[in-house]
Amino acid sequence: MNYYLGIDNGGTVTKAALYTPRGEELGICSVKTQTVTPNPGFVEIDMDEMWQANCKVIRDLISKTKVKPEEIASIAICGHGKGLYLWGKDERPVRNGIMSTDNRAWEYPARWNGDGTSQKAFDLTCQQVLASQPVSLLSWLNDNESESIENIEWIFECKDYIRFRLTGQPYAEITDYSGTNLVNLHTKQYDDSLLELFGLSFAKGLLPPLKKSTDICGFITEEVASQTGLKAGTPVAGGMFDIDACAIAVDATNENRICMIAGTWSINEYIQKEPVIDGSIMMNSIFCNSDYYLVEECSPTSAGNFEWFINTLMPEVKQIAESKDISVYDVINGMVASVPVDDYYPFFLPFLLGSNAHLNAKSCFIGLNSYHKREHIIRSIYEGIAFSHRWHFERLLLSRKRKVSEIRLAGGVAKSEGWSQIFADVLQCPIEVVDIKEAGTLGCAMTAAVAIGDYKNFETAAKNMIILKSRLEPNLDRIHLYNKRYTIYKKIIKSLDSIWDDIQELI
Repeated sequence: MNYYLGIDNGGTVTKAALYTPRGEELGICSVKTQTVTPNPGFVEIDMDEMWQANCKVIRDLISKTKVKPEEIASIAICGHGKGLYLWGKDERPVRNGIMSTDNRAWEYPARWNGDGTSQKAFDLTCQQVLASQPVSLLSWLNDNESESIENIEWIFECKDYIRFRLTGQPYAEITDYSGTNLVNLHTKQYDDSLLELFGLSFAKGLLPPLKKSTDICGFITEEVASQTGLKAGTPVAGGMFDIDACAIAVDATNENRICMIAGTWSINEYIQKEPVIDGSIMMNSIFCNSDYYLVEECSPTSAGNFEWFINTLMPEVKQIAESKDISVYDVINGMVASVPVDDYYPFFLPFLLGSNAHLNAKSCFIGLNSYHKREHIIRSIYEGIAFSHRWHFERLLLSRKRKVSEIRLAGGVAKSEGWSQIFADVLQCPIEVVDIKEAGTLGCAMTAAVAIGDYKNFETAAKNMIILKSRLEPNLDRIHLYNKRYTIYKKIIKSLDSIWDDIQELI
């Protein structure tokens, strides 16, 4: 039997999992991603340590599952989009990788929005410019680390760097690079005029050749085989941006659905045959089924906020859950359920890692008093993250011609039935959850299967490898309460808008 290896390099964890042609997960191994913050707003990762983490999860997975390396028919990788991973002329990483939650380059989009550069770029890329995109980060490096710029051989995105280390072949997979403001979405190719527009002409020739998700982009080398336990010569597919992998894993190939990924980032997306070019949404990119565009609203305002809160302020709760071999969500869900929706609990702005309100907005609780306990705080976090998704969801609805039949949910929130129900109530739309543990790795496995021809296309792979777990209908009795709280949530954000730049000056 053929098995497919999916590898997911996320913002907080590196994961590898093996799957059968029926989508059965044989095993999964993971390693926490160690990030560094050398300055406020900077989020980096040691690229060598990142590579070693990938080698480790692959070795551990092969050992755990006892699958023979020759039975692994193909491999595909996904990773967080945006950010910047530079390979040097000296055959080493140029510097630490820069992650998608990095905000060091915030001044560049602000300036480009003011001088018309962003609009000129949008005409070609169909996306707004973000501080965490390569165009912004390369501009920052050009102004602040000229020695790094001079040493670049290849400009990679996260998963393309890892695939390069696996195969020795430098390629740029289209779903990722089409979200960088470096690709013309009409021609689906690099565009020199974009480099000139952003003052990045030096990057011409440093961008790897473009490939599709299901293209074979190289084979496991002998050196990598000795490091990982994989068989040399195993084919490695192009892979994809993790938002595409999750969309594939929840079968968002249906145009009537919206896919929400509640992980480090709040990803809200759907597919259609043409991009939205009226400026009403944040980003269009090329979908892994290249006949479609992926229409996206996103910000780093999702479940990563919850992870920070638990790890930083409630580590003993996580330790207790682990000692009892239960999910921390099981413990937290009980706490949240103890607070009725009509109780008085504070408002939470989920801006610990970034914002969809203001470039410099920060997280905060509004309305705290001595009545509140941990349970109230956690419920406000659950709700605040759902509200942030609703903000993006409403923008997506304005851009759509089709009625939404349901939302397919992936990410950390999908692991919690209670939190998923809050999403259904806040969004006032049915939520469907697929029976998977890790959407990113499954999406990669499906890509690997299509790449070697075991399935004709993603739709066929979805029919054979995906099982629906649950469907949650919105509770109509809660709609009025959530609408009222959401209105206040938006008023809070608007009222604080004028202070964020002042606070930024203190950093």
